[in-house]
Amino acid sequence: MDSFFRNKHPKHDQVWHVQIVMLIAIALQVGLPDTFSVLARYTIPAMEALLLLALAVTTPKKRVFKSITRRVNVILLIAVATIANGYALWVVSDRLLKGGHIANGKQLLLAGINIFLTNIIVFALWYWEMDGGGPGERARIERFEQDFLFQQQRNEAFKHPDWRPMFTDYLYLSSANAMTFGPADTMPLSRRAKMLMLTQSAVSLIVVAVVAARAVGILS
Repeated sequence: MDSFFRNKHPKHDQVWHVQIVMLIAIALQVGLPDTFSVLARYTIPAMEALLLLALAVTTPKKRVFKSITRRVNVILLIAVATIANGYALWVVSDRLLKGGHIANGKQLLLAGINIFLTNIIVFALWYWEMDGGGPGERARIERFEQDFLFQQQRNEAFKHPDWRPMFTDYLYLSSANAMTFGPADTMPLSRRAKMLMLTQSAVSLIVVAVVAARAVGILS
């Protein structure tokens, strides 16, 4: 833990960062009422927990690697979390647009915060796995193959010789994009990165503009 705060540069992208954040996402999904769950409340979280456990087992402890098993596992994990959060947002938005179906403003506001935070985690995972082909592939690709350009990669004077993006960097990118509806200091390079960031911004805008605004209106 001390090495994490002193900004060391481990040989491989550590999985425990992902595990902690994904456990938070699972806890958020469990906290949603049953009406916002695509299946029974604990079904999706249980699936995610199993896939998260499998991720730790299938991820090679190397700086450079290529694992189809791990790739399939992590994409399934992110896809399940994305579908679950998307369904929750659709239910909330549908009931709001129909009007009068949700009278509990406090519950609605808490659900909006829940969906917003889960959205940040889900897209951080997408960015982390998409950029340059994923953690194992990123360590060997050329610069023009990257999907994102980080500040450390633009300013050579401040670049550590061993620096490369880790999951926490993508978590910051996702948080900044969700809160400001645009990139902060990290630029999307590929079209798929731009479309993914656009999708996240749209989801965040729906949560803030529709859910939060209506919740505040009900509370007032």
